[in-house]
Amino acid sequence: MTKEQQGELYALLLSILESWFPILTIWAIAYVGAIHTYAYAIVVAILFFLVLSHRRKTLGRLLDKKARRDLLLTGLFITLLFLFVYIGLRYTTAGNMSLIIFLQLFFAYLYFNVFGKEKMVPVHTLGAFSMGIGALIVLFPEKFGGFNLGDGLILLAAAIAPIANYYQQRARLRVPSETVLLFRYLFALPLLFLFAHLFEPEPTISQIRSALPWIVLSGLLVMGVAKILWVEALHRISITKLSAMTALIPLFTLVFAYLFLGEVPTCRQLLGVPFILLGGILITRPLRRLSR
Repeated sequence: MTKEQQGELYALLLSILESWFPILTIWAIAYVGAIHTYAYAIVVAILFFLVLSHRRKTLGRLLDKKARRDLLLTGLFITLLFLFVYIGLRYTTAGNMSLIIFLQLFFAYLYFNVFGKEKMVPVHTLGAFSMGIGALIVLFPEKFGGFNLGDGLILLAAAIAPIANYYQQRARLRVPSETVLLFRYLFALPLLFLFAHLFEPEPTISQIRSALPWIVLSGLLVMGVAKILWVEALHRISITKLSAMTALIPLFTLVFAYLFLGEVPTCRQLLGVPFILLGGILITRPLRRLSR
């Protein structure tokens, strides 16, 4: 298996795990607020990465001078991204958020392919846009509200996402993936608890206990294992390609939401599925075969 094929496999696996995020979150926020849910999941993820870093003897890499700048910038941009998303959700709908945040694919293509040095062959570009179109069809709400402050903040988050991924990619060249993720979570946690305190009511012990199973699963699988796969995939394939492949997430979410939440996919959502699958086939075709 080539390095690029490994990256594509990691992207597929992380898409499956990430697709569980809204389902686990829906179950958890039935008891506690959305920002509290995310903050508590990060606590679980920090414990996970502390244990992993201790076992791999990489805790000291948090202070690696060569990676310090990239780690700090990763933490800064990731924190800003999620703060914009969560504040934006106070003023817009979840459907609008899902649509707008996916524009990170197009920002990534703009930054790194149009203006940058990363080049994709035409069939990969076609695959990226096919997946983008499919995701837009799946995520576009039936009634799209007017542009407002929340939409603007989430659009800023989408514009920041490729930059955050760029510094994560650079940091991974210096330190292991668990170090990158542990650092960014330690950086973000105080701010998340601050904003949770400011914008949501404090949950009771009973509410936290009820939400705990879903929070633990989210922290371990989504914030833990999936994020390791994300950083490792970034280490092997381009940011644009990885961003495009994450368009598989809404497809998997549709399947799992139907099986576990009883949510029947709409005609609009089913229309987007072929575009996503076609894009996935095109964008993962190996360059060696394309050159024949």
